[in-house]
Amino acid sequence: MQKSLLVLIAIILCSCNTNKPVQKLKLGIYRATLNVMDNEILPFIFEVVSNDKINIFNAEEVIEDNSISYRNDSIFINFPVFEGYIAAVFEGDNLKGSYIKESLDRVVPFHAEFNNAKRFETSTEPMIDISGNWETVFTEADGSHYIAKGIFKQKGHALTGTVRTTTGDYRYLEGIVNGFDVKFSVFDGAHAFLFTAKAKDSTMQGVFYSGNHSRETFVAKPNEAYELPREDSLTFLKEGYDTFAFSFPDEKDNLVSLDDAQFKNKVIIVQIMGTWCPNCLDETRYYKTFYDANKDKDIAFVALAFEYAKTKEKAFAGIQRLKDKVRLEYPILLAQFGSSNKVKAQEKLPMLNHVLSYPTTIFIDKKGKVRKIHTGFNGPATGDKYVSFKKEFNEFVNILLNE
Repeated sequence: MQKSLLVLIAIILCSCNTNKPVQKLKLGIYRATLNVMDNEILPFIFEVVSNDKINIFNAEEVIEDNSISYRNDSIFINFPVFEGYIAAVFEGDNLKGSYIKESLDRVVPFHAEFNNAKRFETSTEPMIDISGNWETVFTEADGSHYIAKGIFKQKGHALTGTVRTTTGDYRYLEGIVNGFDVKFSVFDGAHAFLFTAKAKDSTMQGVFYSGNHSRETFVAKPNEAYELPREDSLTFLKEGYDTFAFSFPDEKDNLVSLDDAQFKNKVIIVQIMGTWCPNCLDETRYYKTFYDANKDKDIAFVALAFEYAKTKEKAFAGIQRLKDKVRLEYPILLAQFGSSNKVKAQEKLPMLNHVLSYPTTIFIDKKGKVRKIHTGFNGPATGDKYVSFKKEFNEFVNILLNE
């Protein structure tokens, strides 16, 4: 796969006539598609607002991207924080190429059609309204299961919402209801998710695709009272441990631990995360806002990054990219590179029963005692749940600060 990836990039770079003027994106709307599995197409919409800037749309979310470059007949669309990028060539006003994640050796065929604003086509009036909460069970390729909560709003054909799991939400989903058929998708530079389902007789059954590398099935039923387990009940210190500890390098290769003077007599918020993780980005944006407003108090934030980048240098480059984009002042240490495997992550943090989710937050009081561990993150797409999280976070941290 890695060899094929290098060949693909070389073809794109070389499939150009250096004597021709460099072609630029036309201003306007494009319908982009990614080829996933089972001959399914994952669509998303973007708008070119200038030669080097596009806006990607997912329901209420608008992702601004000004990291576009041109090389002869080729175009490269990088993303503000994430490693993945689109490499394509022009076909008239349209684009053809690939969405690429080099560190994971993943290549997904990509197309974009100019002047088409329809994410999904509809042909039949909706025969069902799926607005509300759905109790959901996903089945992975190996037969294992995990639970989730679908939260949807439908207006005619148009569908928006999100899916929450115990590890976080799937962010801003947008789609349609066509007869009994349901489709929704999201693309944000890191997530490339497509859901297809049939909703009938108070049951929704379907398939969840992540890029062209993962396929899961799911079954859901309406349940307005359904709730996932509390986020502070899933990860905890194992028996025999009464403190949390680590020692990982910063960007200058200095080892940092909780014994350092910068953490002494402070409330400490430890963020287990990865720069490749959209939920972690949502969480980091909120923590940055909180930290900036409270850094004069006895509080310290530190993030532990578990990166799939293949080298230490690339991992730190990703960390710096995130810090620059978010304008983050608190440290991000490199806990692991070459893999974001959660089993390996738990080996680095043996006092935890498991690392279930990126992100996970550990709250430590001024005496060094772990007071709470919060698994996952309910981001802005979850609406009221996000508001509740911010309220609870503020209240709990203030309790710790006032002790």
